[in-house]
Amino acid sequence: MQQTDNDFSAAPSFADCAFSEPLTKAIADAGYEAPTPVQTAIMPHLLTGRDVIGQAQTGTGKTAAFALPLLERLDYGGRVPPQALVLAPTRELALQVAESFRLYGKYLPRLQVAAIFGGQEYAGQFRQLSQGAQVVVGTPGRIMDHIRHGSLDLSALRCLVLDEGDEMLRMGFIGDVEWILEQTPDGRQIALFSATMPADIRAIAQKYLRDPVEVTIPTKTVTAATINQRFLITSSLARKFEALTRLLETEVTEGVLVFVRTKLQTVELAERLQTLGYLAAPLSGDIAQNQRLRTVEQLKSGAINILIATDVAARGLDVERISHVINYDVPFDSEAYIHRIGRTGRAGRSGEAILLLNPRERQQLRMIERTTRQKVAEMELPTVAAVNARRKERFAERIKAALGAGCDAYAALLGELCAREGLDTLQVAAALAKIAQNGQELLLQESPSEAEDRQRSRGRLREHFRESSRERSGKGGRAALRQAAQPESGFERYRIEAGENHGVRPANIVGAIAGETPISSRYIGRISIFADYSHVDLPSDMPPHILRQLFKVRVNERMMKLSKLVEAGSRPESYPGSPRPRPDKARASRPRLSAGQAGGERQIAAGDFRGQRKNLAGRHQ
Repeated sequence: MQQTDNDFSAAPSFADCAFSEPLTKAIADAGYEAPTPVQTAIMPHLLTGRDVIGQAQTGTGKTAAFALPLLERLDYGGRVPPQALVLAPTRELALQVAESFRLYGKYLPRLQVAAIFGGQEYAGQFRQLSQGAQVVVGTPGRIMDHIRHGSLDLSALRCLVLDEGDEMLRMGFIGDVEWILEQTPDGRQIALFSATMPADIRAIAQKYLRDPVEVTIPTKTVTAATINQRFLITSSLARKFEALTRLLETEVTEGVLVFVRTKLQTVELAERLQTLGYLAAPLSGDIAQNQRLRTVEQLKSGAINILIATDVAARGLDVERISHVINYDVPFDSEAYIHRIGRTGRAGRSGEAILLLNPRERQQLRMIERTTRQKVAEMELPTVAAVNARRKERFAERIKAALGAGCDAYAALLGELCAREGLDTLQVAAALAKIAQNGQELLLQESPSEAEDRQRSRGRLREHFRESSRERSGKGGRAALRQAAQPESGFERYRIEAGENHGVRPANIVGAIAGETPISSRYIGRISIFADYSHVDLPSDMPPHILRQLFKVRVNERMMKLSKLVEAGSRPESYPGSPRPRPDKARASRPRLSAGQAGGERQIAAGDFRGQRKNLAGRHQ
């Protein structure tokens, strides 16, 4: 059965959905008022146990469409194996979906949600699963590991959700997904969500779903026409903060909402802006509810002008004076982007949405444009001249305002001082202006390397997309085109023992690395695929435990057996921390792991990549 949004009745309020009191309360806290079309169409069927196919773009509210009905149907009476399993293509999406389950179920007693993905220690995941998590959200590779190990018991599974099915296909996870589906019990409910329905996804639906309800939400513009969307390329973390301050100085703003990814960043960024004299404050889930309400009231009244917030904390935020939404960090998906920029341009007012990107994050921009069906215009970093022009204007406005308030007493004092000391009146006024700056320079000094950095960054971006388009078109011989010169600065080249003869494509390699390690896809460089092996560029100074982990990761059912190349086209060498090769073996250069090394994983520390971020300038989240 297929439904379209022509079949939808007028969307009721969430109060009409007959959810239990804990869910209704959480929905109200999140600021949700009426269900979206996809929620209206899908939730009744999931509540009754029907299999569902949802074809909807990101940003239509599909996470709540499956999370709320599942939470309503779960058994919270005792410690039982997981009852709901959600498969997501990336670590980031798995984390976001798990956080949504926790948000909607925060008033449900004894609810446990486990997020399971590569790059974490197994010990912590074993602990989550052993504590009786009712909901498990994870990436296919790590879910398979736990099923094989016996730590994930699917015998009591009631529902399996396959989220972003077409993305699973693109990243090469469909074989893993089918294997997991084969391990689930008969009679379980399946909900499959995908923005598009390629043949492979349709085949899975026909094979595993039973008489599914099919809901199709036609793609349409999902952001308000009153919002002017722009993006700005920044080459490094330092440049990103500089770009933010220049935007705040040159844009005509009222209230500004700046989005970051983590709670810690809200505090750090707010403090940095406060030291520069901005009226800024953080807003995150770690802040007590009464303090959050006071902060929002301060933004409404103008006591503060800049709010640094996370996605969860800003949901439902409705402040009329927000003129700008600045995405300091790229959101994990288009749905989050739509929610973010929807905080401005409300009630018919115009608004500005600015997205800060490094060159390697351009793919996220394309995803946003496809989802919103709107072009996001590129903007230039405000120049030093533009910043100084605005500073001069504000300085003149302050002087005029002070003159309007009356300065006769000060004028008399200065007249006496100039006459007694023989001082020039203009020089005295300049000295007072300097005092008023509290030691800060009024005008911004131009950096001679700024234009060069910007041009170099754009050159890298253009080169990357030229190569990508050539690879997609297949012109000039696949192997020859993918054989790149030396890795870019901040990257090293590695060999993978799987190639074109094994059915390997770039998407398979990206999916395997990003899905099973802490390396985000944005930090994966050039990929060159040959007949029996492949090359991939990864960040320099990779921690040894991550390299050991990558040695075991499988791509198209083959172990990568990762080894570092000394230079392009050279033989591989052992990576740091790997055992010495055996000289009597023909392939002695390939690393081999002892049992102790194979089990020596640990979670990557946040600082492990911190020192190399400058080297990642000009790369793609």
